Amino acid sequence: MKSRYPLPERRWLVVVAVVGLIGAVLYLTSETRISEAVVCPGELGVRTRTEFNYDPAPIQLRAILHYATSRVVPQQSVEEIRISLDVMKSLGRPVNFLVFGLGHDSLMWASFNSGGTTVFLEEDPKWVHTILKDAPGLRAHTVRYRTQLREAKALLTSYRSEPTCAASAAYLRGNEACKLALQNLPEEVYETEWDMIMIDAPKGYFAEAPGRMAAVFSAAVMARNRKASGPTHVFLHDVDRKVEKIYALEFLCRRNLVKGAGRLWHFQIPPNSHSNSSRFCS
Repeated sequence: MKSRYPLPERRWLVVVAVVGLIGAVLYLTSETRISEAVVCPGELGVRTRTEFNYDPAPIQLRAILHYATSRVVPQQSVEEIRISLDVMKSLGRPVNFLVFGLGHDSLMWASFNSGGTTVFLEEDPKWVHTILKDAPGLRAHTVRYRTQLREAKALLTSYRSEPTCAASAAYLRGNEACKLALQNLPEEVYETEWDMIMIDAPKGYFAEAPGRMAAVFSAAVMARNRKASGPTHVFLHDVDRKVEKIYALEFLCRRNLVKGAGRLWHFQIPPNSHSNSSRFCS
C-alpha cells in the first residue's frame, strides 16, 4: 500500500513527533520540581502551588534544537520509540539504559533519560567520531565483535555444547570460550545493573557484518544475572529480519515478550532467571 504522505512530509512528521515527545518528557521532569504548600485560613486547608521551577536539562534543550533544525531523523518510527519511552516513564525515575548502537536517535534517548545513565556501544570508531561531533556529551564506547552474520546458524547450534554459554552458567567478562559472549566490554557495562537495554546494532544486513547474535545473547545474560529487584526491559529492533527473530526467541524467550510495534519487540526478563538447562528458554 502506498504511503499516505510523500517522503519529505513523512520526515517532518517524525521530526515534529520526536520534538513533541522530548518536550513532553521535559514538561514531566519540570512538574516533579513543583513544590506545594498548605495554607489554612481558619480550619480550611487549601493546597496551592507556590513555585514552578522550569529547569530543563541542557541535553533536553540540545535535543530539541537538534531535531527541530535537522533533516536527519531517528531510525525508529514514532510508534516504536513510544514503547521504550512509556517503559522509561513507568519506572518513575532516571534509569540505567544501555544502547547497542550509536546513531541519529542517540541524542533523543539520552535526553529522555536526563539524570540517568545512558551508555552507547558502537562497533565503528569513525561513526562514533561523526556522531560525537554533533553530540559531544554522549557516553559512547567502541566495541569489537568476534562474530559475522554468516556464522549465525552455526553459532546457534554450537553454543549448546560450550559450558560457558549454557544458560545455567553463562557469563560475559573475560569469557573467551563462548563466542557469543561480549567478553571485552568497558568495565562500567559489567558493573552497572541495567534497567533497560536497547539492541539496534551492530550491522546485520550483509554476510561479513558482525550481526546482532552476540548483542542478543549478552543482553540476555545481563538480564538473567541482574542482582537488583525488578525485571530488565530489553528492546530488539529489526525483528523483521530472520537472525534477529530467531535469536530473540532462543535467548530472550517468547514468554518474556510483552509488546511489539513495527519492527520492535519489547521483552521483560526477570532477574536471577537461571535454570539447570543449557537452553535459555526451556
